[in-house]
Amino acid sequence: MSELPYDLVYLGIGSAAWLVAALKFRAWRRDPSFGLLVVALAIASPSTAFLLASPLLYRAVGHLTGVGNLATLLVYLGIVGFSAAAVVLALLWAPPDERADTRMWAPLDGRLRQRVRRRAAGFAALVPVLAALFLAGGPYRPETPLTFDTTFAPRAATALFLVLYQGVFAYALVDIGRVCLGHAARLPDGWLRRGIRLIALGALTACGYVLCKIAAIGLAYAGAAGTEWLSTALGPAFAALGAIGITCGFAGPAGAAWAVRRRDFRALRPLWDLVYRADRRLALEGPPSPAWRERLAVRDLEWRTTRRGLEIRDGQLTLRPFVDPAAVHAADRLAGRAALAPGHRDALVVAAALRSAVTALGAGAVPRPREEQPALPGLDTAPDEERAHLVLVAAYLRSPLLDRALEPRG
Repeated sequence: MSELPYDLVYLGIGSAAWLVAALKFRAWRRDPSFGLLVVALAIASPSTAFLLASPLLYRAVGHLTGVGNLATLLVYLGIVGFSAAAVVLALLWAPPDERADTRMWAPLDGRLRQRVRRRAAGFAALVPVLAALFLAGGPYRPETPLTFDTTFAPRAATALFLVLYQGVFAYALVDIGRVCLGHAARLPDGWLRRGIRLIALGALTACGYVLCKIAAIGLAYAGAAGTEWLSTALGPAFAALGAIGITCGFAGPAGAAWAVRRRDFRALRPLWDLVYRADRRLALEGPPSPAWRERLAVRDLEWRTTRRGLEIRDGQLTLRPFVDPAAVHAADRLAGRAALAPGHRDALVVAAALRSAVTALGAGAVPRPREEQPALPGLDTAPDEERAHLVLVAAYLRSPLLDRALEPRG
């Protein structure tokens, strides 16, 4: 049996999942919440297990330690770590109908903390038991990265080790699948709902791995031959599909949020350019040079987008004394004729105000007294809606309606 396909699949899945785990650990360092830490551990543990399960690293562990098939124990302990994190995660996820706002995690009060500790302690107690059973069944020679279960299942201690591990894994998969399906059913449509459903689908798919392994172990213990395919082909296929589903479920909502932040960051650029040209002191730093650097921006997007929004707001206040009231009224009338929604009307009015102010400032106009400055919509927008408002203003800078609002009038 060629080991190359297993190396490619296990190393590929493990590496991709560890990338997601690293991003979760990075998010946890920025926002140190217990829930984020558990998510990061729930991804990192099976990621490590997949890497060690690749025949290449599996054999390297045995060679370096001198203990035959030791990687099997390490792989299974990694999955036990995932099981513990998954069960704790099921406790921490606040049901949608119990959230005070957009909070994802249940409050870690005394009662919940006690439940988490009991579950974690139960899984921690399994670690020495599994290690003792594994060692009691040894020594294990030769190295069998693909057929350990069926090769050594006839040994009673090893069979007990394998069945106990599979039972723990199955319990965690069913628990996290049950909780995720319940949560997804009560969430509005969106990436969070899709992600939680993917986690549930991945967990329930991975149950096929458990069933195949239990069947293969039982048949091997009974002395039946020719059943290795359950353990070496069908079982790993279920595990790989389940791992892909779970990893995508954890990564999907975060990736979608990142894409939205990047879209908003770039969408605000025309509006930021407008106020920056009016007063370069408003910005902490000038436009990136060369320009392609911004198009390739992938890091710190939340901070950079927030800063860009604050600089635009400062620019609005600076330009307000130069706003042409006629442009504001014209934009308001055009918005009414076009039957624009209130948010779009406000965005068109603000875009017209800022464009007229920049033009007046460039022409050397005298600033208007405060009592003559027109009131502009959007300045009192709630913080959670402000970014969407500014993105809409930026979009209307390219609108034909804006050009009509700013047409000279005799």
